[in-house]
Amino acid sequence: MTLPYKPLTREQMAWRAAQDLPEGAFVNLGIGIPTLTASYVPDDREVIFHSENGVLGLGHKPEPGMEDENLIDAGKNYTTLITGGCYVHHADAFVMIRGGHLDVSLLGAFEVSESGDLANWTTEDPAFPPGVGGAMDLAVGAREIRVIMEHTSKKGEPRIVRHCSLPLTAAGCVKRIYTNLAVIDVTPRGLFVVEMVDGMTLEQLQALTEPKLQLAGEWQALAPPVAKAA
Repeated sequence: MTLPYKPLTREQMAWRAAQDLPEGAFVNLGIGIPTLTASYVPDDREVIFHSENGVLGLGHKPEPGMEDENLIDAGKNYTTLITGGCYVHHADAFVMIRGGHLDVSLLGAFEVSESGDLANWTTEDPAFPPGVGGAMDLAVGAREIRVIMEHTSKKGEPRIVRHCSLPLTAAGCVKRIYTNLAVIDVTPRGLFVVEMVDGMTLEQLQALTEPKLQLAGEWQALAPPVAKAA
């Protein structure tokens, strides 16, 4: 069946999240889709990216053939370093997190609840070992947590739920969710849809989301540029 709307690609999701990062912000990039974000910040905006494995001043993905085997992000992908960027000890990277020096952390997730609870460190599947990493530190150390994830699981089940069924990383920490279908704000008054992909209706999005959704007063269609290689 042909859908009346087109879900975003991983690169387009990263592009959308990048557009909201403010000038001068210090931003941590979690494993998965968030690591793509550094390649999509507008050229006229300075954002300082942090990686928990010990990089401050993370740059875009390197051009083919220009990879540095000693420079990787938290997901073990090759990356670059901006002018003025630096390597730091792993412990110092966590001092930055725990000391409250990060403005935003972009994290992946398995589930997010309607109250902003985050579950992103284990699926409890014995075939996939859990990976806590720095997620718990980031969830309480960064000033704002934003999540980038697919709207549904591979089985088509909602990942935005009333109550998380998986073990929590942290409670009530998520403020904004970017999915391949929408941008949703988590507020004390519930979940508000800020943007939806072109051609999608609130009813269609609701059918893929467990908790009740509300349409933001100034919502708009989510229309990213044509995907490019990140």
